[in-house]
Amino acid sequence: MKVDTILLDLDGTLLPFRQEAFVAAYFAALKTVFADLGLDAERGVKAVWAGTKAMVNNDGTVSNALRFWDTFGGVMSIAGESLKKIERACDAFYQNGFNTVREVMTPTGIPSRLVRALTGRGFTVALATNPLFPACAVETRLAWIGLTPNDFALVTDYYNCSNCKPSLEYYRHLLNVLGKEPGQCLMAGNSAAEDICAGELGIETFLVTDFSEDNEAPYRPDYRGTLSELETFLNELA
Repeated sequence: MKVDTILLDLDGTLLPFRQEAFVAAYFAALKTVFADLGLDAERGVKAVWAGTKAMVNNDGTVSNALRFWDTFGGVMSIAGESLKKIERACDAFYQNGFNTVREVMTPTGIPSRLVRALTGRGFTVALATNPLFPACAVETRLAWIGLTPNDFALVTDYYNCSNCKPSLEYYRHLLNVLGKEPGQCLMAGNSAAEDICAGELGIETFLVTDFSEDNEAPYRPDYRGTLSELETFLNELA
């Protein structure tokens, strides 16, 4: 079956940075949001981690967003309108203050050039980023590499997903929404555990090695190389 759909990871793949640097800068900035709200910033960070774990373990019965905020509120002992106020403050942060995290990124023109070349050639291109953030946070990060959600047929976020990587249900959801069979798709990402696992469904996989991680995972990619080599590979794909 001919590959006509490209699934692209974001952090560490299209966005050129190491996860550790991103997480450190992200939480340093997020703590100021919690402090401005009069919350215990360290407890807020623990609540975010708890909410993130709850999303990763989500059973598909509710959206990741609902799972996150229910867990966050439980850790912080906050509910109702007070919890909604925190959510609105975080959304505002993702649209503005989150931009300070951009400093950890190594600038490159490859992502925007690659995506637009693929769509220009008729490929379906989806942003298969782990849906741990709201849409506004994904949009902000895409802007760092000169892209918008409109450049993709689908962008996953914590509103439109009820599973996370490395669950194969996340990839089944992608296939269902896009109306594609596994053999029509290629998944490119930097995590052997979270991205290359898509191969278990029959999706072709490409491990992007610039900032690769989880390489001890049992999954083996069909292809591997740098982001530049991925660009060359996809440009040669019929």
